Amino acid sequence: MIDQQLRHDVNAQFGHIRDMIVEEAFKPVNSNKNMDYQLLPFRFERFNDTEYLLTNEVGEYIFLQNEDFHRFVNGEMDIHSDLFYDIESKQIATTDKVEDVVSMLATKFRTKKSILRDFTSLHMVVPTLRCNSSCIYCQVARKNRDDHSADMTKQTAKNIVKTIFQSPSPCIKIEFQGGDPSTDFEMVKYIIEEAEWQNLFKKKELDFVICTNLTLLNEKMVQYLKKHNCMISTSLDGPKDLHDTNRPLQDKELDHHAIFEKHLSMIRKIWGNNDCASALMTTSKYSLGRFKDIIDEYIRLGFNSIFLRSLNPYGFAKQYKEKIAYPIEDFIENYKEGLDYIIELNKKGTFFVEGFAALLLRRMLTPFATGFVDLQSPAGVGIAGVIYDYDGSVYVSDEARMMARFKNYYFRLGNVNENSYQEMFNGELLHHIISSACTECLPVCSECVFQPYCGADPVRNMSEQGDMIGFRPTNEMCKKTKSIIHYLFELLHKHDPEINRIFWSWLN
Repeated sequence: MIDQQLRHDVNAQFGHIRDMIVEEAFKPVNSNKNMDYQLLPFRFERFNDTEYLLTNEVGEYIFLQNEDFHRFVNGEMDIHSDLFYDIESKQIATTDKVEDVVSMLATKFRTKKSILRDFTSLHMVVPTLRCNSSCIYCQVARKNRDDHSADMTKQTAKNIVKTIFQSPSPCIKIEFQGGDPSTDFEMVKYIIEEAEWQNLFKKKELDFVICTNLTLLNEKMVQYLKKHNCMISTSLDGPKDLHDTNRPLQDKELDHHAIFEKHLSMIRKIWGNNDCASALMTTSKYSLGRFKDIIDEYIRLGFNSIFLRSLNPYGFAKQYKEKIAYPIEDFIENYKEGLDYIIELNKKGTFFVEGFAALLLRRMLTPFATGFVDLQSPAGVGIAGVIYDYDGSVYVSDEARMMARFKNYYFRLGNVNENSYQEMFNGELLHHIISSACTECLPVCSECVFQPYCGADPVRNMSEQGDMIGFRPTNEMCKKTKSIIHYLFELLHKHDPEINRIFWSWLN
C-alpha cells in the first residue's frame, strides 16, 4: 500500500485549501457595515459586454449583469430577491453561519477530488517500439518491424505487473502502447495472463486496452482479445486521403485506410458490437478546414464519438513543427466549427459525442470527478496514470516517455528492475512534480474563473516553456482549453433546450 506519509501530504493539502476558504470567508470584503450577507470565495471574469461569470471553488457558476455584479460585491443586493437566492444556492454568498456553508463546500470539494482517493489506476505498458506505420507526427522513436532492439523481456514484464498491483487503487486498467503492441502480440498475451494470475490474489477490477492501428490484427488475435475482454483503441484521422497522408504505412504499397476499414469490420463481427473499438484522431495542418469530413467519416464507419485533438509538442510533431503544425488559434476555430456541426447532427437525430466537450461539461454541470489525466489538479501525471517503457523505465506520463526519446529524462521515476514501488511512487521527484502542479496555487490559474474545470500539465509546460509551472499568457494548452470552456459557456448561456438536451445526453 502507498506510504501513509503521502496520504498525510494529500490530506494536509486539502486542509490548507479548506483553511484558506475559511480565512477568505471571514475577511471583510468592503466597508459596508450594513451588509446583510457574507461573500464567500469566488472567481470572476467579464464574460461579455453586459455580464460577468462567477464560479466558486467547486465549479458551480452563475452569470450576473454588470449592474447586479457591482451591487452584489458592494453588499447592496436584496437578500430576498430571486437573484440572491440563486447566488446563495451556489455557495458564493450566504446569510447563514459561514462555517456550515464551508463544511458543505468541503464535502463537494472532496467529491470533485475523489480521483485522488484511489491513486494510480491507469497503467500504460510499452511491450515494444516496433511499428509498421510512419505517422508524420510520431511522438516516439519507433523501430522497424524487424528491429528487436526495443522489445520487452519477460522478466521486465513480470516486474512491471508486480509493480502495477502494488497500486492501492481498487481499479486497474492496463493499456498497451507502442510502437504498435500488435507487432509483439506474444508479449501482450504474456502480460495479460500474468496480470490475470496476479489478480486472482489481489481481486481488483481489472481492464485491458490495446492501442493499435489495426493493420496487423488477425482473427485469432481478435478472438484472444475478446476472450480476455481487452478493448481496442485505434487511430482514425479522417477520410482515406487525409488518413493516409497523416498515417502512412512503412510499406508504401499498402493502402492503410482500406486495411483499417476491412479489419475494423472483422473486429466488430467477432465481438458482435461496435463498442469494442474506439478511435482517436490527431489534427495536422492537413486536417484544418476538414473537420466536417473527418466527423462524417467517423459516422460512416459506425463510431458514435470523436475526440477532436490538437497536435502535441513532442517527437516529430515538435521536430518538424514548421511542416505539420499550425497556430493554436486555427485549431480553436476549427474545433468550434466541428462542435457546431456535431450539435446540428444531434439535432437531426444522429447521436454523436465530441469527447473533449463531454469531459469539460461533466466538470461544469455535475459534482463528479473525471479520470482524464490531462485535466487534473493536482496533475494526474504519476498519481492517476503512469507508463512503463519496454526496458522497465517508469515515466509519469506517455508525453514524459516521448521527451525521454529525445534525451530529456527529467520525468523518469525509476526502473522496475532496479527500484521499489515506494522509491518510484513516493519518492522526492513525484512529490516535487505534484507540488508544482496544483492549479489552485499556480500563478494566473489560481485567479482564473475557469480554474475549477481545468488542470495542470507539468510535462507539457516543461516541453513547451522550459519549466513545470509555465507562463499562461503564451501557453498554448491554456489558450486552447480556456477558449473551448468559454465557448461551451456561450452555448449553455443560450438556454437552448435542444442544446441542453444534447449536452446532457452526452453525460448520461
